[in-house]
Amino acid sequence: MSIVNHFINESMRELEISDFLERELTRAGFGGAEIMRTPLGTRIIIYAMKPGVVIGRRGTNIRELTRILEEKFELFNPQIAVSEVEIPELNPNIMASRIADALQRGIHFRRTGFWALNQIMRAGAMGCEVIIKGKLTSRRHRYEKYREGYIPRVGDPAKKNVHVATVAVKMRPGIIGVSVKIIPPDAVFPDQVEIRPPIQKDVPRENDVQGQELTEGE
Repeated sequence: MSIVNHFINESMRELEISDFLERELTRAGFGGAEIMRTPLGTRIIIYAMKPGVVIGRRGTNIRELTRILEEKFELFNPQIAVSEVEIPELNPNIMASRIADALQRGIHFRRTGFWALNQIMRAGAMGCEVIIKGKLTSRRHRYEKYREGYIPRVGDPAKKNVHVATVAVKMRPGIIGVSVKIIPPDAVFPDQVEIRPPIQKDVPRENDVQGQELTEGE
């Protein structure tokens, strides 16, 4: 197997693992996962609103997840760690799932989009964009976009600072896609200018000056 095919297969497997965890941990408020490979095994960090649901009673759920990841996805010695999401409104996976749940309950898509946008910006985000695509009001496919704040489109700042999540929800007219982009409040951009206060130099006091003159006179 070539190096290119190896990386393609690894990326596809990580995507399948992320989809599996999202389906299994919906009640826990799944907020994403990080997969890191080490010489001792595969470390998986799961971000969730309710870590207790992920762990389960006496660790039953997390042991079952470990077994499935090792047998089905052939991960070497998987080690799962659970981290609680402190501010759910700044997590795009959680907000996209909330929008999908609201659409399934019959809430109008425009009201849902503005509600999510306001919640994210009130949490302190620097920028946010919510896109809802599909057969919204007629048989023709179209999309609605709700945006506020600063959102870079291309370049290294967009790759590092923009957190993106996409969710598909099945409705009666068809499939509706939900995309959420969030820039956290601690994002740093290369074009930001920081104005620092001037450095105050140490001015010699009058007593020190007089003492220095007396020493020189002696």
